[in-house]
Amino acid sequence: MKSGDIQFDVLKRLSYLCILLFITASLQSKLNAQTKSFDIEIEQITFGPKHHFFGYIGQSQTIPWNKDERYIVALQTDFHDHMPGPDEEAEIVLIDTEQGNFISRIDRTLAWNFQQGTMFYWNPDSPLTQLFFNDRDPKTGKVFTVLYDVKEQRRIREFRFSNTPVGNSGVAQKGGTFLGLNYGRLARLRPVTGYPEAYDWTIGENAPRNDGIFKVDVKTGQINLLVSYKQLADLARPSRPDIDKIPLFINHTLWNRNDDRIYFYIRGNFSDSADRVDIPCSVKPDGTALTLHDLHIGGHPEWAEGSRIIGSSGERQVVYDIDRKKIVGYLGNSKIFPRPKGDISLSPDSNWFVNGFSSKDKNYYAILRRSDGAYIHTPGFSRGSYVSGNLRIDPSPRWNRNNNAILVPGIANDNTRQLYIIHIRE
Repeated sequence: MKSGDIQFDVLKRLSYLCILLFITASLQSKLNAQTKSFDIEIEQITFGPKHHFFGYIGQSQTIPWNKDERYIVALQTDFHDHMPGPDEEAEIVLIDTEQGNFISRIDRTLAWNFQQGTMFYWNPDSPLTQLFFNDRDPKTGKVFTVLYDVKEQRRIREFRFSNTPVGNSGVAQKGGTFLGLNYGRLARLRPVTGYPEAYDWTIGENAPRNDGIFKVDVKTGQINLLVSYKQLADLARPSRPDIDKIPLFINHTLWNRNDDRIYFYIRGNFSDSADRVDIPCSVKPDGTALTLHDLHIGGHPEWAEGSRIIGSSGERQVVYDIDRKKIVGYLGNSKIFPRPKGDISLSPDSNWFVNGFSSKDKNYYAILRRSDGAYIHTPGFSRGSYVSGNLRIDPSPRWNRNNNAILVPGIANDNTRQLYIIHIRE
């Protein structure tokens, strides 16, 4: 080969190498841009000597902040070392984020517990000033739902039903309707989710015809039984021949984002892990398409888009399509979500996902940005001695409306139960 040819060949190889390096650098730059990390800041927003908590997980956009995010609604109590008795009230308070998290009392309730609070929901039809919570008549023990207006500083409506006194168990994400459960029945069969000694019209009945999931029209106040325990027992009998011997209850009535699907669990014998009933179900808001699902999607599922929910199956965080009755996707991996059966919540814009999980006396949070897979694990939040039982402090993460903050519980240094915000900084 002539020297000129050798020089040309060297230059050609160098050119190829430069192009390859440029392409590699470009791809790496794009990859870095796609997986740009984010940071978090943690802020304690309530303090003792009183205890403060929200209650329910942020499933189905259960958002503690009102529309303009000035106020966070919460409960305030003098104790947290025992389940509330029928005459032990909790104060309903607003935390003013524009006034140094100043706390003001607006009302009180006799229908609450430490696991689910009083089922707070800002009214989707008027999220700036109106919110739902449950209460109980001190004379009759009957539970009802309240619609309160912060601006008017009064209860503008109470949803009382004398024969079937239910409390709110989930507000439709677009508004107009809420689901109702018999919290007296829950207090008997799953105390952590009920209101102790609340009125129960189904004592002695394992699968009553006149109880189940109710649907309440917010505008008219009309109530209808959407699904009965009798219907559910009939559907479950082929797979559980012993179903008629088991007192049934319902947990987690969750509206999807389009308000055209409801997901819930029919349960029983929950203190017996070997023989418990724990069947996922779905139904349309008109009562049709009632379905019992063979594949158990565990943890505390959250609705994603359309007919898809996010939950756990085995050791993975999965996406399950309730119409197709199959797993159609996965989120993260075991490194990102070491315990996928935890409390989960999807941000309003669907781009952020948080899994809260417990380890010993602390709660931790794995936060995932779905657009590029970036994630972070938070430090632990103390649960103190409240690691199991009816008083336990579950992770229960709840997103704000601007998709950049999560409200979580914890035990403060003075051993009081308080609220914290995980701020996301991009």
